[in-house]
Amino acid sequence: MRILIMGGTRFIGVYLTKVLVQQGHEVVLFNRGNNPVPVEGVTQIQGDRRDATQLKEKLSGESFDAIFDNNGRELSDTQPLVEIFNGKVNHFVYVSSAGVYLKSQQMPHREGDAVDPNSRHKGKHHTEDYLKESGIPWTSIRPVYIYGAQNYNDLEAWFFDRIVRDRPVPIPGNGMYITQFGHVQDLAVAMAKVLNNETAIGKIYNISGDRYVTFNGLALACATAVGKSPEAIKLVHYDPTKFDFGKRKAFPMRQQHFFADIHLAQTELNWQNEYDLISGLKDSYQNDYLASGRNHSEIDFSLDDEILGKI
Repeated sequence: MRILIMGGTRFIGVYLTKVLVQQGHEVVLFNRGNNPVPVEGVTQIQGDRRDATQLKEKLSGESFDAIFDNNGRELSDTQPLVEIFNGKVNHFVYVSSAGVYLKSQQMPHREGDAVDPNSRHKGKHHTEDYLKESGIPWTSIRPVYIYGAQNYNDLEAWFFDRIVRDRPVPIPGNGMYITQFGHVQDLAVAMAKVLNNETAIGKIYNISGDRYVTFNGLALACATAVGKSPEAIKLVHYDPTKFDFGKRKAFPMRQQHFFADIHLAQTELNWQNEYDLISGLKDSYQNDYLASGRNHSEIDFSLDDEILGKI
């Protein structure tokens, strides 16, 4: 198949490109050209997707069997792309987010659950609604927290920063909120399994790890990945309502239960995770955190110190 990936040179796109090329597909990337292609020989079309005129000029003459829209955040990002290829493509795969779900007393989140109209990810839900009405053959992927080497969001690295330097790990509340991490390689494999799967047309799939973990448990798992005894890690709990952080981020995850049911994807896509939490964290620590030299970088712990100073 000839496949277009919007993005393709950062995190999810890097892994997806490699998976698709290994499967024998011809992959074309559309991005601004700020980063090298992840696989030699992959075609890269440079442009700004937010410029609808430019998008049409660059892509209207191209033909693809499938499109992966990895980086559309708002409907205005994706609609011009759909308008170009509607009726001309066999499958349009959109990367949404489990962040669209409305906070619920009943967990885990399932694909049919209510969405939060005020979520910061509401643009993704608006895009899903548009895809449903557009007539294009679509599938939407809703990851929870994504981790792994080349992660540009400070998730696992936030914990590594503190653990490798023998610092206390400040965790809001009692550390018993439950969350979920999914390795980016597992996400890429699941996305590829959507292709040539008629069952996946018009469906939404949660994708993440197959087990859940508390904030405390995540910190201890990171310690294990780093090679330290979990018993040696000092977890410090605090009440976030006692602090005025403003827009500063004292902790890398939303302070609520946040995890999703992935059984639909496992069943309909015939997909299973390769990485459990520990093996995935070890992969990220060894192949990204240490490899990049971040363990020797200067890290700003001023917020930590503010918290620790008041406990």
